[in-house]
Amino acid sequence: MISVQWMATGRRKSAVARVYLRPGKGNLIVNRRSLETYFDRPTLRMLLKQPLNLVNLGEAFDILINVKGGGKSGQAGAVLQGIARALVSYDPKLRTDLKHAGFLTRDSRAKERKKYGLRGARARFQFSKR
Repeated sequence: MISVQWMATGRRKSAVARVYLRPGKGNLIVNRRSLETYFDRPTLRMLLKQPLNLVNLGEAFDILINVKGGGKSGQAGAVLQGIARALVSYDPKLRTDLKHAGFLTRDSRAKERKKYGLRGARARFQFSKR
């Protein structure tokens, strides 16, 4: 039996998500757990479903997601981009809508590294004149 699936990778901060799209009934599985148990905040769950709702394919696919690195918010952003990219590999005609909504653009903001001689990335030690 040949199973059809589409795969894509999404990234945000230090999180990486591998997304597998399979024809199904709309189940979302994240790291072998249900969406509700893995992403406990409703705003993150809503964020993940935005690309599917935009193209009206929410109930058409079962989505398997492996995500690692970063925190929950970064992981949610990575999954969002991964789902959008997988939808484009499924149907290239969806690219214009997803691109216009900003789901295909990699959010490159990440934590700035600490510099030597400073307290943090930009914060300095307090200056004392005497």
